[in-house]
Amino acid sequence: MDKKLKVGVLGATGMVGQRFLSLLENHPWYEVVVVAASPSSAGKRYEDAVGSRWKMTTPMPEAYKDLIVMNVNDVDAVASKVDFVFSAVDMTKEEIKAIEEAYAKTETPVVSNNSAHRWTKDVPMVVPEINPEHFAIIESQKKRLGTKRGFIAVKPNCSIQSYAPVLNAWKEYEPYEVVVTTYQAISGAGKTFKDWPEMVENIIPFIGGEEEKSEKEPLRIWGHIEGDEIVPATSPKITCQCVRVPVLNGHTAAVFVKFKNKVSKEDLIKKLVEYKGEPQELNLPSAPKQFIQYLTEDNRPQVNLDVNFENGMGVSVGRLREDSMYDYKFIGLSHNTLRGAAGGALLCAEYLTAKNFITAK
Repeated sequence: MDKKLKVGVLGATGMVGQRFLSLLENHPWYEVVVVAASPSSAGKRYEDAVGSRWKMTTPMPEAYKDLIVMNVNDVDAVASKVDFVFSAVDMTKEEIKAIEEAYAKTETPVVSNNSAHRWTKDVPMVVPEINPEHFAIIESQKKRLGTKRGFIAVKPNCSIQSYAPVLNAWKEYEPYEVVVTTYQAISGAGKTFKDWPEMVENIIPFIGGEEEKSEKEPLRIWGHIEGDEIVPATSPKITCQCVRVPVLNGHTAAVFVKFKNKVSKEDLIKKLVEYKGEPQELNLPSAPKQFIQYLTEDNRPQVNLDVNFENGMGVSVGRLREDSMYDYKFIGLSHNTLRGAAGGALLCAEYLTAKNFITAK
């Protein structure tokens, strides 16, 4: 690119906002020019607004420390300074819907990490290696919003990243029944062990709303555009339990699958390691070279060893074996705040930029 696009991060002081800033520090296409947050942070230097709440393991980038935090509710003021925004605001679902639409209506594309618009009929919810064709619905959304370049695009929930790509790699064998248990890191709740000490040596067998997302969101990703909406797929049927475990980063999934078509273990592994999508073909800056790796050791994937595979943007799979009740079972692992959150949204933005949905104003 001749000139970097100007980016704003909405909700910049929170954990996902911090992750966005860390990923964007030296990005070849994008330059962060605005950090926006709640009115209580507005007017402060970014470093002062965050204070002791910096949750990344790497230091706060020097480039952002002196940026003055803008009020995220001053939509026109923020929008006037940027080409597009990433959204990681912490508000109610209805407030998020309203503010993201308000930004889109200023002709500012919004790439969101939030769940509020995941079921809005004309908002694409995309894993770029799986369903980039859903971005075509943006034209219908623009007509509804009355915009020329403003729109909203979202990425799906972090919990599905460790198994939905795997099932997608196997779609020709027609998986039709799937049982999943996810073991989810505390950073998925925006926490560290410092501010959630009760998670040390503990497991909590409930994460609000997570099981419904884990069962339904893959079907929307596998759906199709019909008129001005995305119609979810009806298969495979997925049932899920979600458990919070004492791990900082990394969602692990234990998965059982039934297939309509008979297939060997060797063919399943071959499909995984050869799986590529458009991000790999386009060589997008944040795209993993190897999207899915298969590990042959009985004790892999492990969070400590494998969560940062491909800079946290790849998926690790192991323990694929035949099952006595289902056809096969496996373990999947993905990084929940990289592939599952900010990194997944960044990859969406890169794809949208490469395809000219996002351009300089």
